[in-house]
Amino acid sequence: MPTYTIETTYRMPVYRQRTYEAATPAEACRQAIDDDDWSSDKLDYEAAGESYVTGIWLGADAAYSGEAVPVPAHFDEAIQRKAAHFEVLFGLLKIVVADQVAQRQTDAYWLARASAAVAKADAILAGARDPDGPVVAPRPYHVLARLQEDRVRDQIAAIIETDPEFASLTADAVSDGDIHDACLSVATTIDLSEEIGAAEFRAALAALRAAKKAEGG
Repeated sequence: MPTYTIETTYRMPVYRQRTYEAATPAEACRQAIDDDDWSSDKLDYEAAGESYVTGIWLGADAAYSGEAVPVPAHFDEAIQRKAAHFEVLFGLLKIVVADQVAQRQTDAYWLARASAAVAKADAILAGARDPDGPVVAPRPYHVLARLQEDRVRDQIAAIIETDPEFASLTADAVSDGDIHDACLSVATTIDLSEEIGAAEFRAALAALRAAKKAEGG
């Protein structure tokens, strides 16, 4: 049976209490955050955090010298688990907001709230303060093309039939995971700036012609 060296940790809050003169609570908080004098700090023993795993190594007494083993996510610190899941939920929210803006299917009230949530999440991840004032929902955009994985699989069959380089393969040899990873790679590296620029220019011309026609020109 294998042995493991496990490093566990808990956080001990350090605090200080200091008076600041400011016009608003936010200004006082900013002064406290910017104040780097911690000569009067104290440890809050009663508010120590939970124990969590910060390292696993294969073997006995192998910390930082043996083969490292990934820590299962559910043994991480709760706040870090929340932060990691926050990024996942934030990414999903951005996709939903963008999709709804494009299709104009969401009630304006909820779209505004979702846009504000996206702006605040962006600020949190950037280590910045919350946005000031209301957040304006992004302008609608229009999808010019979609890279569909089922259509990519159709292309694979056609390529196998015509390209000798892949004659030894069958379409079934290509997994859905292979197609998914390939689509992600292409989607993040392909440059469609010229095509998008041309489409934007043609749309601008069409809008100008419509406006000119509306005024009787």
